[in-house]
Amino acid sequence: MSELSQRAAALRALHRPGDPLILPNAWDPGSARDVVAAGFPAVATSSGAVAVALGHADNEATPVDEMFAAVARIAAAVSVPVTADLERGYGLRPAELVDRLLATGAVGCNIEDSDPRTRELSDVEEQADLLAAIRAAAREAGVDLVLNARVDVHLRAYGPPEGRLAEAVRRARRYRAAGADCVYPIVLADPVAIRALVAEVDAPVNVLARPGAPGLAELAALGVARISFGSGLYAAARARTVEMLAAIRAGDDVFPNGEETG
Repeated sequence: MSELSQRAAALRALHRPGDPLILPNAWDPGSARDVVAAGFPAVATSSGAVAVALGHADNEATPVDEMFAAVARIAAAVSVPVTADLERGYGLRPAELVDRLLATGAVGCNIEDSDPRTRELSDVEEQADLLAAIRAAAREAGVDLVLNARVDVHLRAYGPPEGRLAEAVRRARRYRAAGADCVYPIVLADPVAIRALVAEVDAPVNVLARPGAPGLAELAALGVARISFGSGLYAAARARTVEMLAAIRAGDDVFPNGEETG
């Protein structure tokens, strides 16, 4: 078994309902190393955080070469498995997407089911075909990468509110059948709805940690298998930087006990 295959198998094994894989998403090699130093067994990238750190907007505004180069730098910086947020694939054909992902050293990816530019939800069968093609290309390449299928029903406020959970379940089941390892109903935060989706979908479920969502222990109790932080850590780091800059501009001492950085 190749090193990439071993890493993919290790990443897949970390998806345990009730004992979730926690992924404080990274945006550069330094933040990835910090994640590993804190004791986390895998690293996930955030497309939004990577994009902004590179000077671009989210929603596939980052040139594809720059995004893959950023993922490669992150994967090279750590010894744990890396999974990359690839939005909806940047218009690449599945075989090229897989080849370029594996060339970075990453062994997993997120693929979302809405158009990043128009915010329109994709046809469920079209999305299932895309996921199946990615799965087939990965197996052809000899690495059974970990495929996380994002379900954007709640993010895009698709259809009447009372029907969104059922639609999310329908899509999650179809994506699982197409070869997804994990399903990601992003921004779903209601504990009752999370529990229902976990019960109705035969797949590990990924939930976004964010204000208003259940805490880590409650998500574990709900049967969640993976918890992502998206661009939350990057946003918090930038907010803290803004606070420090304002303090410096005001002439305040921002280093306690006289400590400074070189």
